[in-house]
Amino acid sequence: MQMLMPEPQIYVERTLAIIKPDIINKEVEIEDIILRSGFTITQKRKLQLSPEQCSNFYVEQYGKMFFPNLTSYMSSGPLIAMVLARHQAISYWKDLLGPSSSFVARERYPDSLRAIYGTDDLRNGLHGSASFAAAEREIRFMFPEVIIEPIPVGQAAKDYLNLYVTPTLLKGLTELCKKKPADPFIWLADWLIEHNPNTPKMRHTVIVEEP
Repeated sequence: MQMLMPEPQIYVERTLAIIKPDIINKEVEIEDIILRSGFTITQKRKLQLSPEQCSNFYVEQYGKMFFPNLTSYMSSGPLIAMVLARHQAISYWKDLLGPSSSFVARERYPDSLRAIYGTDDLRNGLHGSASFAAAEREIRFMFPEVIIEPIPVGQAAKDYLNLYVTPTLLKGLTELCKKKPADPFIWLADWLIEHNPNTPKMRHTVIVEEP
């Protein structure tokens, strides 16, 4: 008797990432690492927080000895806030960051971002949401205008792709196999732009002047 196994479900999470004020000049190379690690940057903004805003953002740390230094550090200059999305985004981003202490990170996880870009326990370079609930709260804090809706998964995702993406994409892939270009990614990107079914159609009206 053949067993029917359920199809695997890929759940897409969001997490908040912050490039802190003292390494904002490393923005480009850090974003490159993020993208090469399988994340999509769905939102991004550069801003400077006041000490009061930093206190509200790190409210869960209130009362700890390092709290005044933390709010002072985070309000010392502009920072980059990003919403990252991928499968298990929260845990993957935390693993990429490494331990909160840059000293520990350099000793145990020398390839982690905090080992590379951090300075000490306080100035550790980057922030990541600790949990799903924290990610939702922090994303709303940094991007109050964004409505956090669930990314379609399972059958809803399949229905969307089958309706809006798959028909055109299959035609493009078929043409790609026929042409076999040197750079298939650039070729396919150009083909999809040229054959985008949602591109507005221009109506050409011929005006005939009377003699």
